[in-house]
Amino acid sequence: MAPSAVVEDNLPITKPKTPRPRVLVPEKVSADGLSLLESHFDVDIRLGLSPEELIAAIPSYHGLIVRSETKVTASVLSAARKLRVVARAGVGVDNIDVKAATAQGIIVVNSPSGNIVAAAEQTIALLLATARNIGRADQTLKAGRWERNKLVGVEVGRKSLGIVGLGKVGLNVARMAVGLGMKVVALDPYASPDIAREAGVQLVEKLSDLLPIVDFLTVHTPLLASTLNLIGETELQTMKKTARVLNVARGGVYNEDALIKALDEGWIAGAGIDVFTSEPPQPGSSAQRLAAHPKVVATPHLGASTVEAQENVSLDVCSQVLETLRGGLPTSAVNAPLILPEEYRKLQPFVRLVERMGSLYTQHFVGAKGGMIGGRRFELAYQGELAAVSNTRPLFAALVKGLTSSISDSGGRDVNIVNATLIAKEKGIVIKETHVREPENLAYASQVTLRSYSGDSSGSGGEQVIEGYVSGKNIYISKLDRFAANFIPEGTMVVLHNYDEPGKIGNVGMVLGRHGINITFMQVASLDLETKLKSDEAQPQADAEQDDDRKDKSQNAANEALMILGVDGQVTNEVLNLLGQSEGILDVSLVSL
Repeated sequence: MAPSAVVEDNLPITKPKTPRPRVLVPEKVSADGLSLLESHFDVDIRLGLSPEELIAAIPSYHGLIVRSETKVTASVLSAARKLRVVARAGVGVDNIDVKAATAQGIIVVNSPSGNIVAAAEQTIALLLATARNIGRADQTLKAGRWERNKLVGVEVGRKSLGIVGLGKVGLNVARMAVGLGMKVVALDPYASPDIAREAGVQLVEKLSDLLPIVDFLTVHTPLLASTLNLIGETELQTMKKTARVLNVARGGVYNEDALIKALDEGWIAGAGIDVFTSEPPQPGSSAQRLAAHPKVVATPHLGASTVEAQENVSLDVCSQVLETLRGGLPTSAVNAPLILPEEYRKLQPFVRLVERMGSLYTQHFVGAKGGMIGGRRFELAYQGELAAVSNTRPLFAALVKGLTSSISDSGGRDVNIVNATLIAKEKGIVIKETHVREPENLAYASQVTLRSYSGDSSGSGGEQVIEGYVSGKNIYISKLDRFAANFIPEGTMVVLHNYDEPGKIGNVGMVLGRHGINITFMQVASLDLETKLKSDEAQPQADAEQDDDRKDKSQNAANEALMILGVDGQVTNEVLNLLGQSEGILDVSLVSL
């Protein structure tokens, strides 16, 4: 007789274990970081996966950690049914389709701080190598030649170093250069004057003020439309013939053809280059000719290639993967939300409004007028019903994102409610939030006012104001500087500060029309009531005390306006210059929101 199955009713029922989250690592990543994950998740290191193999493997993974070689395409992401986070063990995320990841709710993180010291040290290494002809000396000696007389260099002590971009790397370079006995001069409208002063750095306002006076030049900016070919023929011709230039930032901030010509023609003495427009440089390309130039010390993108930097980056991104898979928000998410789901309905339109106000501020008051963000104090005032909201972290983060979006290569996407305070501190941005529950003469149920003051303790001098409100699903700007307005901040806009006189609109329309630029909307914003009243009160005294010329200027000032144009078409610097040269136009700014 076959044995029968016996069921004992008193035995405890055991539930099947929930499988641990899985993390895929298809590239070499420092073990220090991976060890943080191995006690919590199943970590699979599978090096050298082809694109097809990655697509086949990814459906069973919750996390993916890559460096620069693995291409995380839309196809990979669409196959990733369980994926919650993609981590780039480095700074750039060019190899990740961030838009596709965002559409699928997958968080993308990177490590913007892990290689700061390594990149700064690489810059100093190239500075010394170009000064002392280290590359050529090494090559000739290994070739059996002893050419001491041809390799006389220069000392860097008591020389001037110019830095364009005083961010984390630029500031570290500055401190190291000061330690070498160099004088450091920097250009960065977004730098904190206090931090620059503490580091022994002199700030200048224009590139044309910097280039003619420096012996060495290094650029540490993201690669944006505004920084592409930042240093070209015109700029290189203004430099000393003994000057040397360095690039450990991004290929493309120097125009490579212009740099080759500058070295051939003797406009400058040498260059130290770590990054190129094509990597590795393609045969016959400008990058290849630059790397092979006898006056160039070239290295193959080694800015982050140190043992310590790789360990730091690994620890950073693995910590963020751990936090994300546990249900938290990472510190350096490229696409993390500013606003959590439970707060979304009430705050979402105001988050959008505050972000646009911050971006409008940077582009209108700083980018166009040569002002500064670093060292200024900001006040963000919530008025009316909005003032009753207790958790304003998303609004604070939205302002930081807006202020920095047009000056970072991530477009501000790396700002979230976790790291906004830290990013503001790094940029020298001081933000005070105020709640005004019963404001006088409030025209809307809720209103947001952004004020900016100069950095002195008095709070006076150069106050700049933007006001906005929400109506239904739309957001509006109701005041820009001293002018009452009512427009939706979106798309490409040209903002002209002008005297409100006949013919202005026609002249502007002609300039835009000749360049194939269509006007999609137009608004003339006049001086707000408070400013008009002050001007009217001051006018009789001005008439009595001023001469005719000063009277005319005073009367014109009372007749100022803003012309805000929504445009469709490419607005070049040439177009902006033509608009600015029109009679009665005081200044012009281009804003893209």
